[in-house]
Amino acid sequence: MKSHLTVFALTAILIVSIGMAPAFGQLTNESIVVTTDKASYSEGETIVITGEVRDLYSGTPISVIVKAPNGNLVSIAQIDVGADKKFSTEMTAGGALMKSEGAYIVTAQYGTVNRSAETTFEFGGAAATVTPPEEDESMVSDTMVSMGDGNGSIGYEITGGQLLSITPDVDANSLIVGIDATSDGSLTLTIPRSVADALLETGEDDEFFVLVDGEEVDFSEDVSSTDRTLTIAFQAGAEEIEIIGTFVVPEFGTIAAMILAVAIVSIIAVSAKSRLSIMPRY
Repeated sequence: MKSHLTVFALTAILIVSIGMAPAFGQLTNESIVVTTDKASYSEGETIVITGEVRDLYSGTPISVIVKAPNGNLVSIAQIDVGADKKFSTEMTAGGALMKSEGAYIVTAQYGTVNRSAETTFEFGGAAATVTPPEEDESMVSDTMVSMGDGNGSIGYEITGGQLLSITPDVDANSLIVGIDATSDGSLTLTIPRSVADALLETGEDDEFFVLVDGEEVDFSEDVSSTDRTLTIAFQAGAEEIEIIGTFVVPEFGTIAAMILAVAIVSIIAVSAKSRLSIMPRY
């Protein structure tokens, strides 16, 4: 009888132990929990991350790690656990590292990987950034265009359209004039020599080179000691007039170099022939 009672007691202990094992394992898995205040966020919203630990370890902070859908690190923070065994932190949805739409993973780790928990939240993606167009360097009034930065003003008259802007192209030694030509018309520009000019190496005036939508056109010009006034005709639909001042076209530079080389060779040849002709013959 006693042996039967012993077997029964051992069996009861074994059953109780087996029944308690899952409960103990569940407690181990819940040594730390983490959650967010919402399931999804839009750009600019505040994400509140909170959690709680089962056991308090003095001097050990919580590491809260947020990763993007592609696995890239978005943020990491070290948070102290309160005396009530709870922790909390906040972050703003969006930013340079948080642009993609999708599920983001929040991992809270308390000392070791065995004491960690995860949760997720959805992010709607960063809004497309629209960059406003840069303002023209010129300010256009009814009769004048200010080049800005104290670079002077250009007077103008236009028929058949509207002058939109004048922008200097320093590299090309030119002025780019934007127009809206509603019909055939003409544009007269009074350009101070301090703004743009076309000069020969001798200092004398050279001609400007004028293009309307990339095509060379004829123009009339009046010249003074301080200004050069150009009148340029255009057709309906024209959008851009380029006025090119003192410069060297690459093709012209090459031809000029070839002509100079031929001239030098010719001079050398003539000089050599002249020296030979004056040498005494024996």
